[in-house]
Formats: sequence, C-alpha cells, structure tokens
Amino acid sequence: MLLAIDVGNTNAKFAIFRGQELLARWRIATDDRRTADEYMVWLDQLMRIEGHERREVDAVIISTVVPRALHNLQLLAVKYFGVDALVAGREPVTWGIALKVDEPQSVGADRAVNAISAQAVEPGKDKLVISFGTATTLDHIGPNGAYMGGIIAPGVNLSLEALVAAAAKLPRIAIEAPATDSVIGRTTESQMLIGVYWGYVSMMEGLIARMKAEIGKPLTVVATGGLATLFQEQAHLFDRIEPDLTLNGLMHLYHQRKTTI
Repeated sequence: MLLAIDVGNTNAKFAIFRGQELLARWRIATDDRRTADEYMVWLDQLMRIEGHERREVDAVIISTVVPRALHNLQLLAVKYFGVDALVAGREPVTWGIALKVDEPQSVGADRAVNAISAQAVEPGKDKLVISFGTATTLDHIGPNGAYMGGIIAPGVNLSLEALVAAAAKLPRIAIEAPATDSVIGRTTESQMLIGVYWGYVSMMEGLIARMKAEIGKPLTVVATGGLATLFQEQAHLFDRIEPDLTLNGLMHLYHQRKTTI
C-alpha cells in the first residue's frame, strides 16, 4: 500500500491507497514540531480502526508547503515503514508537467499536485482548480496538464480571524452557510456570517468570470480543499467538487514517477 501525506499550512492529510483505490484518509493539525514517534502513535491507531496494519505500507510519498515538517515525516517513513519517502517535486518524482509561469520554482507543491490530479479527472480540457485552504487559490490548468498560473486570495477562516482580531467587539463565530439567502443581517453574528460567506461567493463569481473571459475557452471548474463543501449549495460556481484532489494527485504522481526521471 501507498501512504500519501499532504502537509498544508493548517492541516496535514494522510491517506492509504491500494493501487489507485483510496482506502482511508485522516487529518491532523499541522505542527512542524511534531515528531515521527507522535505521528506514528496517532496514525497506527487510526489505521487499526480502519482494519489496516502498518506492515502493509510499502511506499510513502510526501507533499508539503511547510518545509520544517518534512524531516520528521521522512523519519516516520524510515523508522516505522522501513522505506525512504518520496518527496513530490524532487527526483525521482519530478512534476512531469510544464510550469508555465515566470518563477516555476515558487509554485507550491500542493498546487502542482492538484494540477496533476485535475488532469487525470478532466484530461484534454482547460481547467480551473479552486482550492479552499489557509489561502484560497485559483489555478488555470491547460488541456495538456500544464500549470498556467493563477490567483492567491486570503482563505475563508483567515479572513474571519483577521476580522475578529482587528475589531475588539466582534465575537468569534463558526463559518457556515447562512440559513437564508438574505444579505441583511439582524444580529452582529448574522451580519458577520453574511459578510464572509456571501462576500466569498461574490469574490468567486467575479474571479471565475474574469478568468473565463481572459482564457477565452470553455473552462471546467474543479473545487477542492477542506472548505469546498461549504459552498456546495452554490452549484453555479463549480462543475465538480473533489475533496481528495491533492491526495489523489500524490497517488498519480507516485505511479507516474518512472516516466518523469
């Protein structure tokens, strides 16, 4: 089995695959101080709950946008699974896709992996991948899988946290879809929720429309990330929601590695 690990700024996601089948997935808060031993205590229990043993894992692949977390994850692979972890973007698992931007070395690992995964699910089409994480990113992927560039915007929770931090009297609220379509709130909490939620919907509508107009071709919009399902009722925004896009991208990258050496 393959253990795929995707480390974002907020959460680290772990998944096990048998071939191309995703068997189980788990999430833990990102902490670059977490040791290999701590990871294994947590992961071993979850694997057992799902009916899997660590001895079944014979390969590990890692994608991370938090460089300081990498060492302990590599140690996890060696110490507990007996393998050297493959690191996405490094030999022998270079991307295998064109990064058609001015600074290809600065493209985040998660965005490159998402491009690979989007190409697997929508080959031959221009794609817009929207990832809702710590930041919200919108990336144009060409019909041949090339990464063409994109947009970085503050994430939903980041926007809300900044609002609460900067305004002493505003309460901390949980982000969720408002109960109605009204954009006139009657309480402080409802006004904040409307501002964040409908503000984000409006931002997505505007940015998607601008990107479609600039690209000038039909565009398949794919959403992913932990908060993508928050907007699932706004069906006009996306053509499909793929919660496991990044993890599946790591799986595809692992299987493609021999062709990209």
